[in-house]
Amino acid sequence: MSQISDLDLQNLRHLIGGYETNHCKMKEYASQATDQSVKQFFQKASQTAKDNKEQLMQFLN
Repeated sequence: MSQISDLDLQNLRHLIGGYETNHCKMKEYASQATDQSVKQFFQKASQTAKDNKEQLMQFLN
């Protein structure tokens, strides 16, 4: 894989941090939801954010 620029690295860090924040928030919202459909919505959103973060992390390996 070719080298990434400093700007690209900064952008990746920013995106990864955002997805991590979203993952944590959605997970917390899911844990507090009482309606099952709302809980599932937040669980799915949490998993999607986690998956996106992990996919971006591959660029750093």
